[in-house]
Amino acid sequence: MTETPHAVLALETFLPYRLSVLSNRISNDIAQFYQRRFGLSVTEWRAMAVIGRYPGISAVDVTERTAMDKVAVSRAVNALLQRQLVERRFDETDRRRSILRLTDAGVSIYDEIAPLALKLEASLLESFAPGEREVLMRLLDKLDAAEMRAHL
Repeated sequence: MTETPHAVLALETFLPYRLSVLSNRISNDIAQFYQRRFGLSVTEWRAMAVIGRYPGISAVDVTERTAMDKVAVSRAVNALLQRQLVERRFDETDRRRSILRLTDAGVSIYDEIAPLALKLEASLLESFAPGEREVLMRLLDKLDAAEMRAHL
């Protein structure tokens, strides 16, 4: 019996794999800090980061902005609510829509982690010339737009 040839997926040059590995390594660099210091998971911090950037955002919008699983975001938001790092109110015109904001305790944590995240970003980008940084951001925007159009 002869085997049918199959496609070979060279992970070392496969863009989604490379982006995922790089993203995981970068995320883990700062995650070690906020996990030890504040007991936050990656999902909880990402939710806090989005809520801190966009006060009054809904959980649905957090899911869309982070491209995380709806259930994972729901669990993260619930954990943050339990720890009183986030507060939830309901939209007066649509009671199904929740409005999320960081509490004072949440803002305090956000204000400690965000500068570290920005410092990490700066250290990653310092090997790029200013023009290269702009090109990188434009390429990431193009890749993001291409992904939004792609369908399997």
